[in-house]
Amino acid sequence: MADQHELKTQITLPLSKAVEISFNSVKIRFGRSLITVSGIVLAIAFLMSIWAGNAIVEGLISAGDPKINLVLQQKGVEIDPDSTAARQKQSKDAWLAVLSLLVCLVGIANAMLMSVTERFREIGTMKCMGALDGFIIKLFILESTFMGIAGTIIGVIVGFVLTSLLNMSSFGAIIFDHIPLSQILGDGLWAIAIGSVLSLIGGILPAYRAAKMEPVDAMSLEV
Repeated sequence: MADQHELKTQITLPLSKAVEISFNSVKIRFGRSLITVSGIVLAIAFLMSIWAGNAIVEGLISAGDPKINLVLQQKGVEIDPDSTAARQKQSKDAWLAVLSLLVCLVGIANAMLMSVTERFREIGTMKCMGALDGFIIKLFILESTFMGIAGTIIGVIVGFVLTSLLNMSSFGAIIFDHIPLSQILGDGLWAIAIGSVLSLIGGILPAYRAAKMEPVDAMSLEV
């Protein structure tokens, strides 16, 4: 009977309210959010720089211009994609990208766990007022997703711009005549999707921890 009475007193808040609270939380904790977003930006920028750099080089090679091929060889670029050196470079780039994304995931999870710790009383107050566990989970998932989307979009732009400038300094303005924009756009969308998913995954454990917190225990904790 007690459980039934408790369920009757709980309230279901709309998703728009969860979005509003999560967005305000990011603004209030702007300093911590900025650090988390910076980690996402660096990881995605590194990933995008690898993809964009490879796409630009492939575009230059596909031009079939002997002069361009000569410049590529002088810069140490392996023209034959099936060569051992090219495969080793691809494998190295893949491992570096995976490691950077794992570091990004750990950083997001750690930042969200610290956010939960700082907000024990806030969580306890919301639960005492009847907020369901699902609503608490939404708050932290949305918060991490907001930071993830912002960080990935900035990271994609930063990675592409820096890579373009670096390649322009190496090969000249001719790269802009051979940039495969459709491929780079697709890579950018993939990078945004990957960063957003990582942010979502990084927020799951902290959100679950916050949702399972007992209201009385949360209110009594000294943080």
